[in-house]
Order: sequence, then structure tokens, then C-alpha cells
Amino acid sequence: MGIKDLGRVHRLLPGLAEKMAEGKLGRREFLRTSTLLGLSATAAYGVVAELTGVDLMPKASAQEPTRGGVLRISMNIKEITDPAIYDWSEKGNVARHIVESLAQVGADNITRPFLAESWTASDDLTSWTFNLRQGVKWSNGDDFTADDVIFNFERWLDPEVGSSNYGRFALLRGPNDGDPMIENAVVKIDDHTVQLNLREPMLALPESMGDYPALIVHRRFVEEGGNLVENPVGTGPFTLERFGVGQEAVFTRREDPYWGGEVYLDGLHYIDHGDDPSAWLAALASGQVDVLYRLFVEQVPAAQAIPGLEILETPTAQTGVARMKVTEPPFDNPLVRKAVQRCVDNAAVLDLAYQNLGVVAEDHHVAPIHPEYATLPAMEQNYDEARALLAEAGYADGLDITIDCVAQPPWEPNTCQVIAEMLRPAGINLSVNIMPGGTYWDRWTTAPFGFTSWTHRPLGVQVLNLAYRTGEAWNESSYSNPEFDTLLDRANGIYDVDERREVMAQLQQILQDDAVIIQPFWRSEFTAVGPGVREFALHPANEIHINKTWLETA
Repeated sequence: MGIKDLGRVHRLLPGLAEKMAEGKLGRREFLRTSTLLGLSATAAYGVVAELTGVDLMPKASAQEPTRGGVLRISMNIKEITDPAIYDWSEKGNVARHIVESLAQVGADNITRPFLAESWTASDDLTSWTFNLRQGVKWSNGDDFTADDVIFNFERWLDPEVGSSNYGRFALLRGPNDGDPMIENAVVKIDDHTVQLNLREPMLALPESMGDYPALIVHRRFVEEGGNLVENPVGTGPFTLERFGVGQEAVFTRREDPYWGGEVYLDGLHYIDHGDDPSAWLAALASGQVDVLYRLFVEQVPAAQAIPGLEILETPTAQTGVARMKVTEPPFDNPLVRKAVQRCVDNAAVLDLAYQNLGVVAEDHHVAPIHPEYATLPAMEQNYDEARALLAEAGYADGLDITIDCVAQPPWEPNTCQVIAEMLRPAGINLSVNIMPGGTYWDRWTTAPFGFTSWTHRPLGVQVLNLAYRTGEAWNESSYSNPEFDTLLDRANGIYDVDERREVMAQLQQILQDDAVIIQPFWRSEFTAVGPGVREFALHPANEIHINKTWLETA
């Protein structure tokens, strides 16, 4: 496809291709942005190869897949009642085999159509038309139609539901916390075409549709009980046979043809081996399972010593933040928050708590892997400044505070312990309250000071929309800054990555200056697979996509 031909997909694409050809835009940035603007991933990879001479297309295995077998995966099993309010990747991993998303972000970080066959965006990125796949059947025999999509958006944008999608798709509703969906935000054009009309431009709209709380449930989901386990109606290739929280999730392949083509596995069996990561690795080493959902960094050396295992690694925008609730004393005083921030050496935390297997972060939750990341001046540990800030805040004699965190994975309490040691020379005594996961996650948005892990999102604006926009369900710090919200709205609509980076620099600086979080590092992710597992990829957000995975049998 020539540069001029790209304009038939979207008027912005020829300019992007020219910038890439001139070396002013990275190949990965072109792939990510062009696919969001409606270019197919295959065409986008082809343009990269044509204009740069570099073939980045992921290569499929040369082996012929074989059909059959049950893939066994070790992963914690959590309740999956309502996808709209999911708050754990593990929930999405189970439900994804039943209910599916309009778009899907691949292991290569590129967004592709899924239940939506394609999409087009208006010149100004405020109106998006999604063409839904025809011939897709729900497992109850109903056709998948625009009514299903509209039902989901109406639920997501109802503030009473409590979905994180209320922030993810904030530009389809009013600008204030609690505002409903704007008039004509979601319009049915016909049975297989839906138009979304935003109050401001937004480039990442298709990418946001691939996140795990955006799985599409049937239009009668609420009417029929609102419980995916009790009524697992879906468009996916598998049927839920057995499910138990903390136990297992068992699937078999649907008998009727799947819209997505050949599915090789007969079934899936997720097994919950508890919270001890050594039990997960032991299950893999002994052949009880074929794949680990996650391999903790502390286990990598032990896994490498086990014959027959393949260790997978990928750089990610996964992280952990020690976030201070800005509405709760003493963290309602910005001087206290800044004093805590000045005590921490993020590079040293990465080394001590995560074996230096990641990238140093800068307390603003935008990663170097994000295309719009802006480089800010390096942060430095400064105890003199920290003591002065504490004295100005009224704590010249020191301060006693507590941070809540989960017991597993080990890097989370380890990070908190390292931070506690770094605060001590400034007179800040930080107690680390290590809690069972269930207890912590019951109160993660209410704790005055807590350490929370955040998963990977392909664009920096996505996580800022979820975590720091005023009033959003996942805004655990209760941060509210009108200037930040306004700039974020602007960043959402800028397609040119260089221009978006200019606004992102301001957003990053505001978060850093307001000292909302201590964010030491970005993590590399690991997992391990046993012999015979083919076409299984480690996703940067730990999503499990197995529709093309197969098992090689002897």
C-alpha cells in the first residue's frame, strides 16, 4: 500500500508514514497509531517493511498445529460475576474465553479488531464508527448485534454501576464526576454498525476497548441475573463447565463453529495453587500444569535450572505505586508528600527490590515504553530538603506513618521495606502493614497510604485516565486537579506523538510536583511454560489469549 493510498483509511495516515520514512517517527509508534486510526495490522506491518526495509511482522511457527488436548494453567481463581466491574487481570483471563472484546491488544502491543471487524475515525477523532462482525453467534443461539454493544456502553457509563469504564470512556459522558452519558454518545446505525460520538477527540478509544473490564456481555445480561458463572452466555470459543473461587475454572471447546476460525485445544483447566509462588513452580516442574500465569522475579533462577522449561520475558508498563491519599491526613498536606518523595532513591529501590530487572520510574506513572513519554530532569534523593519540608509542615520532630501492602508477590512488600529504610534518616518512621491479598484489595481505594500494583496499558494517557482523573472509580489517591484533567482531555485527542509528548510532559510534571505517588520502577514480566506448548505468548499485561495455542503430543 502506497503512502497516498493510506489517506483512504484516514487523512492523518499519509503524514504519519512520511514522518516514519524520514526517521522522525519510530516504527513501533507508526504501527500503534496507524492501527488505532483504522489501518489493519497486516497493512501497517507491510507499510513499515515497504518504507523502512525492516520486517517487524510476528512470525508464526513453521510447525503444523495439531488439534486436541487440555491446556492446564496455574493461576489464582477470583470471582467473575460481572465483567463491567472487574479489577484483576486474572478475572479477565477466565472470562475472556466466554465473553470477548471489540478490540484486542496483542502481545506485540498492537491493537487489532476483534468482535468489531473494523473501525473508522472522523478527521478530528471525535466520531468513531465501528463495524461489527456479522455471523457471530452467542452461545444461546442469538446473533451478536449493535444492541449488545449499546447495552454494555450504557451500563459502563452509568455511575451507579461503579465500572472503571466510566473513566476509561469518560469522553462519552459529561465532564463532571457523576455525569451521565451525553446525548447521542452511542448511536445504532444498523444491526452491525455503531457510532460513538465523543465530546473531545480521543486517539486511544479502540485500545481502551481491549482492556479486560470492556468484555462484551449479552444484552440481557442483567435481565437474566447479571452473573456470568450462573449464566455463561458468550461469543467465545469455550463453554464453562466448572468454576470455584480459589479452586479451578474448567472449559471445553464449543461444539458449534467459532467465528474466529480454528481453535485447536479441546479445553482449558485453570488451577488455583494458592498464594505461595513456590507451589506454582512446583506444579509446573512436576507436570501438573503446562503454563504459569506469572513467574515472580525471585523465582527466575530456580525456573532456569529446571530442565525442559521455557522462560518467557517481556518489558512492560507494569508497575507498583506507593500512593498517598491526598484527602487523608497527614497526606492532605503536600509538604508531607513531597518530603516522602525526596527521601526515595528509585534506582536503588529497583536494584534492591526487583534485582534491577526493569526500568527506573519517576513518580508520574508514564513509562519509557509509552510512545508519548517525555523525558524530565532526573529526580534525586535529598534528605536535607526532606527534613526542611517536614519542619515546614509541622513535623520537625519526625512523623510516624503506615503503608498497607499485599504479602504476595514478594517484590511488593520488599519494595515497601526498602522505602521504609530510605525514609528513616529524615525522621519518617514508616511501618509496613503486610496483609493477605483479599484483605488489602477490599480496601485498596480507601487506605490512607497503600502500595498498589498496576498492569500494563499501551498508552500513557490510558492509565492517567483511570488512576488520576477526578472522581474515577480507580482513582485510589482521590487526586483532583482541574488543570491536570483539562490537559489530559487535550492529550487524549492528539494523534501526533510528538505533539502529544509536549502535553504529556506537562501532565508528568504536575503529577511529580504534586507528589501523589512514589513510583520506583517499571517491571519486566516473566512466565514459564512446559514442554509441548506451542504458540503461547507472554502478554505485557499478563492477558492470556489461547485461541491459536496448541499442544504438541509425542
